[in-house]
Amino acid sequence: MGLKLTCLHCGQTNRVPEERLSAGPKCGTCEASLMAAKPVEISLDILRKAQATDEVPLIVDFWAAWCGPCRMMAPEFAKAAEMLKGRVRFAKLDTEAYPAAGARYGIRGIPLLIAFRKGREIGRRAGVTPAGEIAAWVAAEART
Repeated sequence: MGLKLTCLHCGQTNRVPEERLSAGPKCGTCEASLMAAKPVEISLDILRKAQATDEVPLIVDFWAAWCGPCRMMAPEFAKAAEMLKGRVRFAKLDTEAYPAAGARYGIRGIPLLIAFRKGREIGRRAGVTPAGEIAAWVAAEART
């Protein structure tokens, strides 16, 4: 039957067999990569849909361009995405562009990572974090 994944580019729901997650599946509508090896910049609407629909863990970095620690975190987040390619999806949401995200997700400070799976939050982590620690945290959260 396959796992449900929301395309982080166009918002279309796709079904992907679990064994094909690491084979570079593409969206049936826009052909964007569904399991990119780097974080994808998303809108609040796409996040809402992916959070509710996705059956693969989605890790979102809530950030803003004016935030120095957020800029320090970006390359570490990208390295973690590469380390977990094919198992977990990584996205970034600009809290300056989508201020409603702060209230919706109870954001008190950035950078903030929130892990989602199957319609619920499975964990969160605040502050600048090295890639190895992000990967270990994600692996632990994804097992719950």
